[in-house]
Amino acid sequence: MKTRYNSFGPYLKNKFGTIVSKVNVDAGFTCPNRDGTLGVTGCIYCNNDSFRPSECRNEIPIREQILKGIQYLSVRYKAKKYLVYFQPYTNTYAPVAELERMYREALALPSVVGLAIGTRPDCVDSEKIALLSHLAKDHFVLVEYGLQSIHDKSLQYILRGHDYRAFLDAVDLTKGKGIEIGAHIIVGLPTETRDEMLAMADELSSLPIGFLKIHQLQIVEGTPLARQYAERPFPTFGYDEYLDFLVDFIELLSPSIVLQRLFALAPDDILLAPTWGKARQEILRDIHGRFVQRDTVQGSKFLCCRH
Repeated sequence: MKTRYNSFGPYLKNKFGTIVSKVNVDAGFTCPNRDGTLGVTGCIYCNNDSFRPSECRNEIPIREQILKGIQYLSVRYKAKKYLVYFQPYTNTYAPVAELERMYREALALPSVVGLAIGTRPDCVDSEKIALLSHLAKDHFVLVEYGLQSIHDKSLQYILRGHDYRAFLDAVDLTKGKGIEIGAHIIVGLPTETRDEMLAMADELSSLPIGFLKIHQLQIVEGTPLARQYAERPFPTFGYDEYLDFLVDFIELLSPSIVLQRLFALAPDDILLAPTWGKARQEILRDIHGRFVQRDTVQGSKFLCCRH
């Protein structure tokens, strides 16, 4: 099935000539929003168990986590090469020497072709970017900045601890260094209208961002948002509503941006809302079906003349 949007899997296969999968690792990082630097509860929606594989645990050495992941992915997806994904919490939140040790340990395995590093835009500096730039000379290095929203009112609501300017500064620091730049956004926050959410497509398309993850807001147990939702419920995306929104968003997005993820899937036992009851492949099929139904593609409404 040929996708009508610029998808990450085909991008990697075209770049490396074979199937490439991400291997998730937990290197034991924390976050300034949890260790007391900015806060102790994290962002109001954050529960890392909502997206972390069970074998991704920091008590297991990084090399062992990678080898276990490779063993699974080589069978499940017939992958031949791998990106090591430093995922939970803030994966540049350590001294440079410690970061270099961990990153090089991951890159030492012969089938590993690069790194994907999830972090916050307020947790990079020139020294850390210099390290990543050096590694990027010989490897694929993708830094995924957790933006969540371009709207400061929403960043304040989710207790993010930084503003949109911090993201722009991080992108400016990273661009032109041989490092791939990614962003992560959440749509469906109760602070935003549909038009304000859609405005992020145009704004992000104007920046030197090559990769994007889009998640619908999910309310999961054990978070401040879950407690707030129990006291004062607010609307979340219905399934068909989200499919329509997503296609609208991708139509506005630059066709050059590679889409790494289009939705979130928290485990059913901790997910409070929205509860769609859909499996991953079913959602991907329905997204494709909505594109076909509307006979549209990524970037069909991209305002190229403004960028």
